[in-house]
Amino acid sequence: MKRDFFLCGALGWCMEIFWTGLHSLLNGQGTMMGKTSLLMFPIYGCAAVISPLYKYIASFPVLIRGSLYAAGFFITEFFSGIILKYLGICPWDYSHTPFHFCGVIRLDYAPVWFAAGLFFEKILTKSS
Repeated sequence: MKRDFFLCGALGWCMEIFWTGLHSLLNGQGTMMGKTSLLMFPIYGCAAVISPLYKYIASFPVLIRGSLYAAGFFITEFFSGIILKYLGICPWDYSHTPFHFCGVIRLDYAPVWFAAGLFFEKILTKSS
């Protein structure tokens, strides 16, 4: 589980840098600058629970598994965001976007979290 935690943390960082770099490009910034925060590593590391969870839901259809992963990401993002906001160190703020909830989650990211969960599932179940 420790190895999966570090794998998920590192993959999460890479995915976030890619995602924010893509947003930079779409906003006309040719440098495609991507960024993340050290605080995100343990949050992304929490995706390591997918590996033991998969044993129980492997027979579920992809649509159900992806939806469960997306819900898990939303719950993790919400509670970690609320705690980090309370501490004054939250590295993200979605309050300026439509479909946000409390400024810490974006409901329009559901397809992204759906796909990310299935991606982590594939990585974690292959490496186990």
